[in-house]
Amino acid sequence: MNILIVGCGKAGSILAQTLCNEEHDVTVMDTDPDVVRALVDNNDVQGVVGSALIVADLQAAGVEHTNIIIAMTDSDETNLMCCLIARKCGAKHSVARVRNPIYSSQLVFMREEMGISMMINPEYQTANEIARMLRYPNAIHVETFAKGRMDLAEIKVSEGGALDGIQLAAIRPKLGLRILVCAVRRGDDITIPDGSFVLKAGDRIYITAMHADLGRLYKIVGELKSRVKDCIIVGGGKISFYLVRQLLELGIQVKIIEIDPERCDQLAEWFPKANIIRADGTDQDILMEEGLENADSAIMLTGIDEENIILSLYAKKIGVDKIVTKINRSSLLSISESVGLENIVSPKETTAELILQYVRAKQNSQNSNIITLYRLAEDKLEAIEFIVRGGAKYVGAELKDLQVRPGFLIAGIIRGNKRIIPSGTDCLKVNDSVVVVTTNRKITSLDEMFQE
Repeated sequence: MNILIVGCGKAGSILAQTLCNEEHDVTVMDTDPDVVRALVDNNDVQGVVGSALIVADLQAAGVEHTNIIIAMTDSDETNLMCCLIARKCGAKHSVARVRNPIYSSQLVFMREEMGISMMINPEYQTANEIARMLRYPNAIHVETFAKGRMDLAEIKVSEGGALDGIQLAAIRPKLGLRILVCAVRRGDDITIPDGSFVLKAGDRIYITAMHADLGRLYKIVGELKSRVKDCIIVGGGKISFYLVRQLLELGIQVKIIEIDPERCDQLAEWFPKANIIRADGTDQDILMEEGLENADSAIMLTGIDEENIILSLYAKKIGVDKIVTKINRSSLLSISESVGLENIVSPKETTAELILQYVRAKQNSQNSNIITLYRLAEDKLEAIEFIVRGGAKYVGAELKDLQVRPGFLIAGIIRGNKRIIPSGTDCLKVNDSVVVVTTNRKITSLDEMFQE
């Protein structure tokens, strides 16, 4: 597909690299010639120096032949106008990054009346991800499918625990649990396992299960954590704005430490039930004075990655149970995991993930076939939700009779309000939501996982 990315800051650059790796024809445009030059030198992309609001510049970038234009400048208004101009110039679809909370109430209007295909708010999506982490404190990450009806949880196998040394086929008879281990991350290797696979301490496993079985698993492996009742947030930016509302609705007590007095006044006005502290959240004395060591959870949301990492390591050292760290720089993600930080969020990676989901859907002739897409394990693994369409050969056949390509696994089936942890005797029906876990990172259709 021909894709034009306008605005190539950190998020735009990550997106350009991602879509280039997906073998799309990518053109990047930015007002900074050095940014454009760096992307062109390091990726198989075309580059144009120009403005998002100048028709001649957009035309120089080939906007009239563009399948999807993605506006990623720092200005919401510029992104919206860019998409409107591009559509008038012939671009088929448009995606705008819109971050200001004041627009959140009229996103539907802008999509339906202004013709903008998709709008992404990275901070809002990141807040949703953090809220899921606190809602399920036992898991490292939890991804949701079918509007929350099915979860894919990532947990770590503890040394000497019930899962250490167990063969996957023995989990149900030995532990009495119906769970499906969809993938195993061991060091740098990712495996889609079969029943003969043996788990080892240190493995990170991705599992689907009914909520009751998931809870019993946490008890059995000794990782059951109590519900998060309170949290301390360091940094009161846009993510905090979206997050605090959700946490208060969950009944979690919230304390925000923010150094900017004007922002503190705004937060206090918006969230009278939250405790707003005007102070430097990187000051150890302040953190201890505000009770960090006794908090159930700590969320580090300053604008500086290094600060968030150091604060998270300190919180871990003094015994905070659940710690969430915001990191934007891709180069720091694996380093942070290597020093023991597990619950990491990246707004820019989240943005790239959502746009990739949209692009994959548009690649497929049935457009709406892909509903949800998550990239896991440092992008080595994907979990994708598809809708089963009529006419496919696999509809109605038992899973054990289907020839599935290597590197694929059906992790869950959602049929109406029924959640199915699949076995060989289950089958796919029209309109089912199907969650597929795969190491094949370019799949656009459910058909691709089945051999002829």
